[in-house]
Amino acid sequence: MRKILAAILFITFTCSPVFAQELTGTLQQIKKSETIRIGYRQSLPPMSFLGKNNIPEGYTIDLCQQIVAEVESNLNSKISVEYVPVDADNRFDALIDNKIDLLCGATTKTLERQEKVDFTELTFVTGASFLTLRGSGLENNFEGKKIGVVDGTTTAAALKALLKDAEIKADVILLQATEKGVADVKDGKLDAFAADQVVLIGLIMASEKKSDFTILPDLFSYEPFAIALRRNDADFRLVADRAITRLYRSEKIIPIYNKWFSQFSKKIPTAIEAMVQLHATPEK
Repeated sequence: MRKILAAILFITFTCSPVFAQELTGTLQQIKKSETIRIGYRQSLPPMSFLGKNNIPEGYTIDLCQQIVAEVESNLNSKISVEYVPVDADNRFDALIDNKIDLLCGATTKTLERQEKVDFTELTFVTGASFLTLRGSGLENNFEGKKIGVVDGTTTAAALKALLKDAEIKADVILLQATEKGVADVKDGKLDAFAADQVVLIGLIMASEKKSDFTILPDLFSYEPFAIALRRNDADFRLVADRAITRLYRSEKIIPIYNKWFSQFSKKIPTAIEAMVQLHATPEK
């Protein structure tokens, strides 16, 4: 009888996802605290922003909520979610310093950044463009113009490279927040504001005077977005990747995409469709 009981306990513990191996890193921390901390940008609609009733919303927020559900399933326990506001300057330090567990916003995955943090499978693909006042004629003449861009972003580096390669002398103004760029364009302090095109679209949609602005159609960078997490935490990254790839394989990503982007475009861009297919990693 004891041998049978021992065999049953062995099977139970070795088959359970919680006990299959000892919890480490972020999963162990979440299990102990019963809380997962999501860092998010407050002013990047439709990716992440502070919505009605001061509740974080957005495309990437929805993806992070799917990751939370996967963590709960993995740990076989309910966990609380704590949303922590971050900005372009401190977002990666917040991960490194263990102030947040996931960075959910509009974060471009680069090899240089992977020296500091890790990333999930890709979650979005876009590129940088310019927001300007309608009828400004900026697309034909950047020379001598004042162009704002958020400091510490991949867009800032791409903008400087673009102007250098084209031998254009423009005044690049480094800003600390996206909303500052839109306000300065509106007030005539800037001729244009550069950011990821999807972010610019969201900013215009949130503006009271949408018709005052226009976004230039051409992209001058490639921006593959992903959710950032701490380095050297393969178990937690696997849980996050499993949540994302399941969304892709099941095509449940489509209603999430349409929820936030159908007002901009009725058709899912080819680049997004390709991203979903390429990152729909098989379970087995």
